[in-house]
Amino acid sequence: MKKTRGKLLLLAMATQLTAWGTAYAAGPAFMHTGSRTTQPVGHYEFCQKIPQECNQRTPKQAPIELTRKLWAKIVSINNSVNSRITPRTDMELWGKEEVWSYSNSEFGDCEDYALEKRRALMSIGVPAGDLLMTVARQPNGDGHAVLTVRTSLGEFILDNLETRVLSWTATDYTYLKRQSSQNSGAWVTINDGRSGAVASVR
Repeated sequence: MKKTRGKLLLLAMATQLTAWGTAYAAGPAFMHTGSRTTQPVGHYEFCQKIPQECNQRTPKQAPIELTRKLWAKIVSINNSVNSRITPRTDMELWGKEEVWSYSNSEFGDCEDYALEKRRALMSIGVPAGDLLMTVARQPNGDGHAVLTVRTSLGEFILDNLETRVLSWTATDYTYLKRQSSQNSGAWVTINDGRSGAVASVR
């Protein structure tokens, strides 16, 4: 079983690397962000527990250069975290809703996947300002959290519900808000130009 899973992960990585250079879809490469907005409750409580995660300041600068090597790392980390963690709701894990945490076990929900990927990419040198926790709405109306990676070739989504690393425009989510690229403890609205709507959630 482990060998089969390993082969599938290698196949997924190979497919993504083959798509290098055409990984982003037509449309705006970067999300249009707006004014400062409310921080999700789960992220606020996460910051209270681990303040150093939310006091990172990044001067305004160009996104990290997306090289073939970095793309391979992004794909590898996305696959690794998705395969290592088994999905469980916060209610199942903690007995309450909206608990954002690093997954120290084999279980977690969407925020836990995204936080783990953020931590792993930061550990290889990707700046905090290019790794943004993001809140979206799924087509069925459910809320969801993903990690947005800002790069010189646009913004890509690392998602526990999708094996591929996709350009944000290639996903079917409505993006609502995300961390500021200059202040990891602040959140800003997203104007999802595909729908022409600006939305925010608590």
